[in-house]
Amino acid sequence: MLILAPSRRDGPTVAAILERAGLATQTVATLADLCRGVDEGAGAVVVVEEEVSPPTAMSMLQACLARQPAWSEPPILVVTASGSRGSAGFGRGSEHFAGFGNLVLLERPLRSATLVSTLHSALRARRRQYQVRDHLRERERVEARLRAQEQELRGLNETLEERVRERTVELEEANRRLAAEMEQRQEAERALRQAQKMEAIGQLTGGVAHDFNNLLMVVSGGLDMLGRAPDPERRERIVSGMRQAVTRGASLTRQMLAFSRRMSLAPEAIDLRARFDDMRILMAGALREDIALEIELAEDLWPVMADQTQLELAILNTVVNARDAMSQGGTVTIFAGNARLDGRGESRLAGEFVRIEVRDTGIGIAPDILDRIFDPFFTTKEVGSGTGLGLSQVYGFAKQSGGHVKVRSRLWEGTRIILHLPRASSLPLAAAVEASAPAIQVPGPKGERRILLVEDNDEVAELAGQMLEGLGFTVRRAESAPSALAQLENGHAADLVFSDVVMPGGMSGIELARELARRRPGLPVVLTSGFSDGQRDGDAEGLRLLRKPYRLDELEAALAAAFGAHLPSS
Repeated sequence: MLILAPSRRDGPTVAAILERAGLATQTVATLADLCRGVDEGAGAVVVVEEEVSPPTAMSMLQACLARQPAWSEPPILVVTASGSRGSAGFGRGSEHFAGFGNLVLLERPLRSATLVSTLHSALRARRRQYQVRDHLRERERVEARLRAQEQELRGLNETLEERVRERTVELEEANRRLAAEMEQRQEAERALRQAQKMEAIGQLTGGVAHDFNNLLMVVSGGLDMLGRAPDPERRERIVSGMRQAVTRGASLTRQMLAFSRRMSLAPEAIDLRARFDDMRILMAGALREDIALEIELAEDLWPVMADQTQLELAILNTVVNARDAMSQGGTVTIFAGNARLDGRGESRLAGEFVRIEVRDTGIGIAPDILDRIFDPFFTTKEVGSGTGLGLSQVYGFAKQSGGHVKVRSRLWEGTRIILHLPRASSLPLAAAVEASAPAIQVPGPKGERRILLVEDNDEVAELAGQMLEGLGFTVRRAESAPSALAQLENGHAADLVFSDVVMPGGMSGIELARELARRRPGLPVVLTSGFSDGQRDGDAEGLRLLRKPYRLDELEAALAAAFGAHLPSS
């Protein structure tokens, strides 16, 4: 392990950390000494950025690496100043090391665990290089022997077939060994990517916790202020703010589930004109005051077939990305129009689609990273300012919906995110008719309807019970699915069972619904869950599922639909 860090701070610090980890180190005084060590086969190189920043030093290091054989790519770890990524000036940012294929930037202050882990990974990769070298030499020796044997075989026709078979087996064995080594190298690379992903998950979790604390502050403060606000208008503003906070919290959980690939899509026909009208306030709130929002929609805009929640999240992610690209202000324009695709172009889509564009007047995207912006965890923002998941969600949503997303950008001229989604054949009747429909009514007097509430969380059960009683139902609670079955068997009648999906006791809400269908056919069951697997499993079983958090009107509609399909006898 070669270390080029003449300063009193970096050299001894790095050497001490590595020696404590059991790694042999050698500190060199000059770049020329370092190059000689690389030529002699050093395992890895640790160098401070200041030593290679001058053009002459950079040229010397590049010449040193150019002398390496084809199989050799020595790992180089460059210790940089904190916050140097993306800054202006030579040596500030990975773009100045474009000629170095096997390079890792480590920011000061150095963390021992990160340095040691990174060097272990680099040394494992270096060992693979030497193993590849040995296999290449072995292959050359085998091929040389085969050539010699071919000359002998010309005079030995009676043994030619047998000798060729033996040499073929030998060569195949060498190829199998090489393939096994390459597979081990790929496994090491996958492990490294997983470690990077886990680091990004940690960063994302911190950001989500920060957002949730803000949302909880809105709800907590709003509850305190309600008792001090006699003015009805002011109380309504407080309640409205609390509802927006709850909606934002639900959106955050859906984004986390989408990232973990556990959010099941529920495609439906969507009127984009109505959706964008509803989202205008949300999108404007995501922008700063120095950024204008413009929405341009075609007059004959087709409905689109997509999951409404994920569509809104994708649009919001692109708007936030556009905002971050306009530090000096500007304009975000959202355009939607009809498009007939012929199967050509990068998307290879054919048929009728709706084209949605989010345009900004920001700084644009550099050509060398344009192909990476949809990669999970890739971000050009500073550490702590972005997770690199926003555009990844947009890409995944577009593909799962049967569409496509692409980007067009030029530096200092802005960026366009272009989304194609399939056209829906028609809008649902409720969306097509603009006249307000009367509220759904539960058949029969509500006070005579008895609901068995199955919920293990006391706080949720208390609130759900108050909501049900507020709707005029008689409520009885069970804390688990086995308890609910026992109550029904002991003579406690119920006209409907309203149950959570994920509960203790060894039986889920879906399993409870199956058992009730066997024991009490015709008894309506409504499930509720805040976990995406509940949605997916409920759809598979043909059950009604109300996603948490739900509002009072959504609860009433779900119960009314269940009673409508299973009218109990009076």
